[in-house]
Amino acid sequence: MTFAPHGGRLTILAVLVALFALLLPTASAAAEAPSSLRTTLNEIEEEVMCPVCGTLLGLAESPQATREKAFVEKLVREGKTKNEIKDDLVAQYGNAVLAEPTGGGFSISAYVVPIVAFIVAAILLAAAVWKWRRSAGSRDDRLPSVEGPSDEDRRRLDEDLGRYDL
Repeated sequence: MTFAPHGGRLTILAVLVALFALLLPTASAAAEAPSSLRTTLNEIEEEVMCPVCGTLLGLAESPQATREKAFVEKLVREGKTKNEIKDDLVAQYGNAVLAEPTGGGFSISAYVVPIVAFIVAAILLAAAVWKWRRSAGSRDDRLPSVEGPSDEDRRRLDEDLGRYDL
């Protein structure tokens, strides 16, 4: 029997590809499962906004928000999924009704700008701390020398304290 090192690798690779092919439909079905379940008004209220006042639908109290909540309740009673309800809301009120930005264009900046700002702030803070620590090491040379009280001051202090001894 001869040992073929490359044949063993190909067999392992083929098994891994087969396992991946078997798991792929299961993973996609699991990802789609939550969106196909029935939803509630509270779940939708956390992800959509009132187009008039610009707040989450659950917090909005305007007449427009009341109409939008009634529209969502009707769609929930019809048994629509969360994604179908969101699509109907976008068709009715426009993209401004979604609390999450869409996946492209200018609205992606809602995700990118805070991350970039945090990274820049962390870099600036690290640079400031590094500079401060470096200057603290060289500051020892610039400190003035501290002297104790002179002999005359000691003598006067002893006399003053002697007057108050009980």
